[in-house]
Amino acid sequence: MAANGEKQQGHRPGIYKQKNKGHKHGKHRTKGELERENKGRVPVTVLSKKQRREQRKMDRRHNANQLRRNKKDMVLTEKRRLGSKDGPPHLVAVVPLHAQVSACAVTKLLREEGTGGIVHQEQLISGVPESFGLLLPRFKQRFVFMNQNTADLHSLLDIVKVADSLVFVLDSTEGWDSYGDYCLSCLFAQGLPSHALVCLGLTDLPMKKRVESKRALSKITEARFPDARLFSLDTEQEATLLLRHLGSQRQRKLGFRSRRSHLLGQSITFTPNSEGNTGLGTLCVSGYVRGCPLSVDRLVHISGHGDFQLSQIDAPSDPLPLNISAPRVTKPGKGDVDMIDGGTEETTRVLMRADLSRRESLQAEAEVDPMDGEQTWPTEAELLEAEEARKNKRVMKVPKGTSDYQATWIVDEDENGELDGDSSDEDDDDDDMMDEAMEGDEDLNSQEPTSSCASDEEDGEEEEEEEEVCASERAGAGELYDANMDKAAEEEGLQRYREARTNEMFPDEVDTPLDTPARIRFQRYRGLKSFRASPWDPMENLPPDYSRIFQFQSFERTRRRILTEAAAEDEGAMVGWYVTLHIIDVPSSVMDSVQSGRPLVLVSLLPHEQKMSVMHLLVRRHPSNTEPIKSKEELIFHCGFRRFRASPIFSQHTSADKHKMERFLRPDAPTVVSVYAPITFNPAGALLFKQRDDGAQDLVATGSLLSCDPQRIVLKRIVLSGHPFKINRRSAVVRYMFFNRDDIMWFKPVELRTKWGRRGHIKEALGTHGHMKCVFDNQLRSQDTVLMNLYKRVYPRWTYDPFVALPLPWVKREVTVEMQDLDDME
Repeated sequence: MAANGEKQQGHRPGIYKQKNKGHKHGKHRTKGELERENKGRVPVTVLSKKQRREQRKMDRRHNANQLRRNKKDMVLTEKRRLGSKDGPPHLVAVVPLHAQVSACAVTKLLREEGTGGIVHQEQLISGVPESFGLLLPRFKQRFVFMNQNTADLHSLLDIVKVADSLVFVLDSTEGWDSYGDYCLSCLFAQGLPSHALVCLGLTDLPMKKRVESKRALSKITEARFPDARLFSLDTEQEATLLLRHLGSQRQRKLGFRSRRSHLLGQSITFTPNSEGNTGLGTLCVSGYVRGCPLSVDRLVHISGHGDFQLSQIDAPSDPLPLNISAPRVTKPGKGDVDMIDGGTEETTRVLMRADLSRRESLQAEAEVDPMDGEQTWPTEAELLEAEEARKNKRVMKVPKGTSDYQATWIVDEDENGELDGDSSDEDDDDDDMMDEAMEGDEDLNSQEPTSSCASDEEDGEEEEEEEEVCASERAGAGELYDANMDKAAEEEGLQRYREARTNEMFPDEVDTPLDTPARIRFQRYRGLKSFRASPWDPMENLPPDYSRIFQFQSFERTRRRILTEAAAEDEGAMVGWYVTLHIIDVPSSVMDSVQSGRPLVLVSLLPHEQKMSVMHLLVRRHPSNTEPIKSKEELIFHCGFRRFRASPIFSQHTSADKHKMERFLRPDAPTVVSVYAPITFNPAGALLFKQRDDGAQDLVATGSLLSCDPQRIVLKRIVLSGHPFKINRRSAVVRYMFFNRDDIMWFKPVELRTKWGRRGHIKEALGTHGHMKCVFDNQLRSQDTVLMNLYKRVYPRWTYDPFVALPLPWVKREVTVEMQDLDDME
């Protein structure tokens, strides 16, 4: 109380007083209370989650270290197995990259006694004369060396597919020549295994020039091999260093061969079939299994010859045993070359036989049922026509025993020709030929003034009779130059260049024909509101060839499943075993190829890889190729282990559901190449060659396998152009796009565009000569051009051929007239 006796007023809180939430006691329990109540009892689900959470937190680093250690041990085990007694011999191919160097000098130095190696057997590989086995007791490794001639490009590519290491022999001054650079381009595109660079003749130079020469050669090789080591190979000590490097270097893993069993034939025999003179027989191929275990029930593919079945797998004795204590035997006539005896007698046992119920079939195409179409009940008109056809029954010759019903299906030759002419493939080809003919009209018109100019030059030459001596000398040089020129090829090349240039300046533009209505000429084309968003049914109007191919519901899911199963497979002949494969129904041409000196490369196919489908490859045009490559032109493909000929189509590489077809292979952008070919699971490299008229093959594009998708929509675009005749604020009168009223009304729903970005549509036709009134989103310019885009779906041509002719030796395209001959003429 106050001093004067008054009672003090109590404090009342205002509206801004802080109000804390009350404690929610009893509505929940803390973690400590829960632990005290449970007394250590924990549910099973909670315990497992807790342990898993604690394990991730505590042992994450230990798990990562364990995975890293296991992966490192696996890589080291695989590396140590190569060349050891438990794995296949280290296969080394010696490849010269210059015309002035020889691979025989390298292998001769490696066979010397000072290297510490023991030569086991000469010509160890059938079809390769310069091949031998080399045992190194010091390194506990065994090698198989082979000299590969680069003149045969197919054999070179096949050997590199299975070789563990390559030894490139370089010239001491130039490194490699033009053909060596061409071979390197092919090898890099296919996939290059581990390699080493070797140079001969450096020790013959003085010390100062030796260092300068090696430094200059290193600068040359940096462009192609930035991390490779350059070895000088002139003494036995340097040869030993090279062998040590080959045996211990890191092996580059190539995806297309590490997932498949492959084998290089070392001993090959052929036994003709006793049933008739069919030219087929059983091919026995002996070699070391590489890559993955080899199953007897899988199909095998022989590069360049096709797919075949196995009947059994034998296990003969190893011809190159790593027996360090074996006695040395000197082969007569070989001087001081040490040979090692094979050891025990030849013993062969059967490992496994093919199970006919599990063995994969050779069926490459789907069975086509001509009666598997849509069946509808006939109408009354069709029944009347059938009745009249029975009344007008004609007499025809049929085989004996043919019923009346069967005779109605027999077609005469004339009717057969009419039916064949109605096929959709030929209609598509006719459309393409019409497009090419219309595009070539301008080229023919442009050739006429050229011919008139040529005639004027001839008249001028006739008037200049005073310079007969100089003219005769020039004429002699000209005749010599013309003797090596193919006029037909020159004219074809000129036509191709003009078409490519026209397509580059005026993409996809086509002139409307005057003698044929546009609605008839372009009846297979349609307009799209939006190329990206407008729908297009992928199953609409498919060609008959699509009934012969196979399709996956999900190619990527199937690929992952098959590759996972192949990696986990542990049945069959294991990696490193020396086996003999019995391949049935093989043509005798395979043995003829081996006897002519070409190696035999064999690969085990994964499931479904023998079946035909539509394959897509992503490629880039090679810089060495300058000639235009037209769509649907026959090319030679090297895809993985396969080699075949086909006529592809080109399209843009986009992420949309529709892709625009390219008439020519573009040099500035990646292109998708679509072709009918056997299924191959990526990854796999791809090389595209074009065969010249003289038989040589030029590399035109390189890339890799993209996917297998028959439903990938490739649309061919044509552009009809018109000229604005009268221009108003929002409308214009356009002519020269069509030449009759019916065509305008037919294409009226299709949207128009201009080169300057205006968009519009046809409003009405004016008159009967092709003039039409069009409405646009803005006023046109007088120099603008009105365009109409039309599209149709295109497909590759079925020209697949697994047999490719051997190429002639490659020669760089240069002037074929020798300078010495010109000097003689002068």
